[in-house]
Amino acid sequence: MNTIKCSTCGHQNKEGTTICEKCGKPLDNDQQSTLLNMRYDGSSIRSKTKNRSIVDKIWNFFSSVKIGVTLIAIALVASALGTIYPQEMYIPRNVDPALHYRDQYGLSGQIYYQLGFHNLYNSWWYMVLIALIGISIFIVSIDRGVPLYKALKNQAIKRHPNFMKRQKLFGEYTAYHTEDKTRFINNLKKHRYKITEKDGHILAEKGRFSRWGPYVNHLGLIIFLLGTLFRFIPFMYVDDFVWVREGETAVIPSTNQQYYIKNEEFIFETYGNDDEDAIFEEALENTSGPVPKHFETKAVIYEDVSKDVIGSEPELKEVKSGEIIVNEPLKINGLALYQDSYQLNEFQTMSFKLHEVDDEAEEAIVEFTVDLTDPESEYVFDNGYRIELNRYYPEYELSNGEPRSVSNYPRNPGFVFFVYGPDIEEREASFLAIGQNIPSGDNQYKLSLTDFGVRDVSGLKIRKDLTLPIIGLGAFIFMIGVIQGMYWQHRRIWIHPTTDRIYIACHTNKNWYGLTKEFEKLIDGTSFTMVRDQEKKNDV
Repeated sequence: MNTIKCSTCGHQNKEGTTICEKCGKPLDNDQQSTLLNMRYDGSSIRSKTKNRSIVDKIWNFFSSVKIGVTLIAIALVASALGTIYPQEMYIPRNVDPALHYRDQYGLSGQIYYQLGFHNLYNSWWYMVLIALIGISIFIVSIDRGVPLYKALKNQAIKRHPNFMKRQKLFGEYTAYHTEDKTRFINNLKKHRYKITEKDGHILAEKGRFSRWGPYVNHLGLIIFLLGTLFRFIPFMYVDDFVWVREGETAVIPSTNQQYYIKNEEFIFETYGNDDEDAIFEEALENTSGPVPKHFETKAVIYEDVSKDVIGSEPELKEVKSGEIIVNEPLKINGLALYQDSYQLNEFQTMSFKLHEVDDEAEEAIVEFTVDLTDPESEYVFDNGYRIELNRYYPEYELSNGEPRSVSNYPRNPGFVFFVYGPDIEEREASFLAIGQNIPSGDNQYKLSLTDFGVRDVSGLKIRKDLTLPIIGLGAFIFMIGVIQGMYWQHRRIWIHPTTDRIYIACHTNKNWYGLTKEFEKLIDGTSFTMVRDQEKKNDV
């Protein structure tokens, strides 16, 4: 490693050092007329001196403030683009996102979806961008913070005259008394300066901790960004959803099939049914439909206590029960189940009968019921008739003339039935849906809807967020750094006596006006005059 030898004290300084670490003499002899750059107290910065190995190049890349600002700017632009249209989590759960963005927002919405902005904040490339910002902040903090810490911890008290003369605020005094120096030092103590002396030379310092404000900011940001990245870890963050029908028991997502939930009853109330709602009568008249007042799910949570045997049926043990109300979740093992949405009167069963087309009385030859959540593929009867469920569309719609199902939930069921019988030479086909009964041809028999059963469905959001304390801690530390660096300043005053005169130099990392006003108070009662400002320019 290259070093720079001080011509005054002989101390070997690291390459890139501009002020001797031992005696404080400026090492840039060719710039004696300019003020010293005191940003890092003249310490050597790794990224400014090393650029040989691949490690150095990577280090220098991430330690660049321009690179850090560019990464933050890209993240801000990407985040802004993610707010143009609603994220996927905020669109209806029963629609295809690709179709939703195309139908709702046209070509721009389709492009928005294709580019992946619909799920921006959980995308891998956005998380990589956040990680790169964190790496940049960490390396910048180490690159600048460590040299600054060493320089401030080991700063010399006795400084070279050239160091004093190249400070922004500098005074040179020949006519003074010993009492003036003593009074000046006492004034420094009254203003809470820490006094350090060596061989008659004085260093008065206060507010050093404010220099670490930006680095405390960096620490808070790194912790904050780590909290966001931890959301990729399954046990740290869960944001899932489940539909549970009345009377149904369903596994709770993201629990590795450890917990199940049973919807014992869904309660739905609207405004306008009670006398107390009379005050809302005028507002309710302007609505096109019922306005929900209260909805909740009476639920039971079970835990699977069976042994972990592949293919074995779960052995459920009740562990908790209660109501799930909006903003009042049911919690279990760190998971919170929130009432999110609902589906009223979802079809549960549909009953049909088979009769002859020409029979005006429509006397049933056979009758059967289809369970819409788990339909059978075939219904066989003792009289020789057999009905096959060939196609089932839970939420039927026509797309380009072809039938399809929008979702797996039986909200608008459609069926294709094949009918076989002892007097039917070839099977007869029929398509049935709500309001539709279409035979495949000149059928002898007809299927008709006779009855249906409905039930309510509760939509529950499953949340678990162990990253919030980490994110909160990061934000708290960041605010400490903001206050630390904003409301305090690091002020230093050096006193350098010689045989016939005394030098006084001042430096602060910010608020030079405040330092000059304070210096006026420090020289009160002494013969010292005001230090002169050698350049009308803040040195940060």
